[in-house]
Amino acid sequence: MAEEAVRLVIGGGGTGGHTQPGVAVLRALCRRVPVEALWIGSHAGLERQVASGAGIPFIAVSTGKLRRYLSAHTLADAIRVPLGIIQAYRHIRAFRPHVVFGTGGFVSVPAVIGGFAAGYPVLIHEQTATAGLATRINARFADVIALSYVTSERALRTRRGKVVVTGNPVRPELLDGHAAKVYQEFGLAPDLPIVYITGGALGAHAINLVVERALPRLLERTQVIHQCGPASMNGDYPRLLDRRSSLPAELAARYVVREFLGEELADVYAAAWLVVGRAGAGTIAELAALGKPSVLIPLPGASGDEQTLNARILSKAGAAVLLPQRELSEARLLDVIGQILDDESQRLRMAAAARQQARLDAADRLADLILELARRPVSERTLAR
Repeated sequence: MAEEAVRLVIGGGGTGGHTQPGVAVLRALCRRVPVEALWIGSHAGLERQVASGAGIPFIAVSTGKLRRYLSAHTLADAIRVPLGIIQAYRHIRAFRPHVVFGTGGFVSVPAVIGGFAAGYPVLIHEQTATAGLATRINARFADVIALSYVTSERALRTRRGKVVVTGNPVRPELLDGHAAKVYQEFGLAPDLPIVYITGGALGAHAINLVVERALPRLLERTQVIHQCGPASMNGDYPRLLDRRSSLPAELAARYVVREFLGEELADVYAAAWLVVGRAGAGTIAELAALGKPSVLIPLPGASGDEQTLNARILSKAGAAVLLPQRELSEARLLDVIGQILDDESQRLRMAAAARQQARLDAADRLADLILELARRPVSERTLAR
C-alpha cells in the first residue's frame, strides 16, 4: 500500500526571508515522503510568486502589519488580522493538514492561529537572531518553535511549545554554482576580482546611491555585479544603466547591473570574492553556507534592529565587516572593500569563519520536526472534526 501523503499547510511570507525557508523545507520533506501542500499567505506579498514557482497551491487571506504603536493603519489592520484568522481557519479545516508550518512574518499569524484553533499541530520557525513580534505571538499557539539562533529564545517567555535550534534553511541549488558560467554569461574576466553587491529582493536605495558614486574608482580594481532591486521600488535601475553608459568602455565592461537575479544567483555567489549587502536572515544563512566574506550594511529601522543583530553573528565570528548605514559613504565603502581584496589571508579567514556558522542540515531538521508532529497518534493531535 502506498504511504499516506503528509498534508502540510505553509503560512507566511512578505519577504524572501520568510518564503524561501518554506520552499527549502518542503523540498527536504518531499525527498522522504509524499506531500500535499497548501500555502496560505497575503494578497500582495512575494509568497504568491514563490509558491507558484514551486508548484504549491496558494490561498490569500487578509493580513495586516502587527504594531506596538498607533498609526493611521492600525485600525484597518485590527480588522484585517481577525478576518484573516477566520479565513485561514476555514481553509485549514477544509484541507485537513497533518501539520501547519509558520515561516514567520506578520503574514504567518492568521495561518498559525487558525491552525491552532482548528486543532492541528503547529510548527513555527524564526529566521532572525531575535524573535520578532509575529513570532512572539505565534509562540503562544505553537507546539514546536524552531529557531535559527539560540539568541532568539530570550524573547519567547510566553511560549507554549518546546524550543529547538535548527538553523535557517538555504536553497540547495545555491550550493552548486559555477563561476565559469558568470564569466561567460556576463562577459567578465576570470583574473579580476568580482564583488557582488545586493540590497535584497527589493533593493536598497541608500546602498545603490553610494555604489553609483563609487563606481569609477571601484571598477579600476574589481568587477561588480550589482543587484539593485526593481525600478518600480526605488527607481535606481534606469539611472544605474545611464551611469554605466557614461563610463569608459573598459570600466563599463566590468559593471553588471540587474534589477534581480534568478537561477544565476548560485553562479554569482560562486564567482564572488566578496559580498556587500543588507543583513537579512536569508542573506546571513547563505553567506555562512557558502563561506563568503562580506560587508554587511543592516537596514536601519528594521523591527527590533534585527538586521544589526543578524550581522553581528558573522561580524563577531570574524566572517564579516559590519558597516552601519549612518557610516556608509563612498570613501568608507571603497576603503573597506579595498582592505579585504588586498589581503588574501584575511579573505580566507573570513571564509572559514563564515562556514563555521553554517547549519547545512537546517531544512532536514525542520522536516524531521514536521514528520514527528505528523506521525503523532490522532488522539495526541486532537484534530478538530
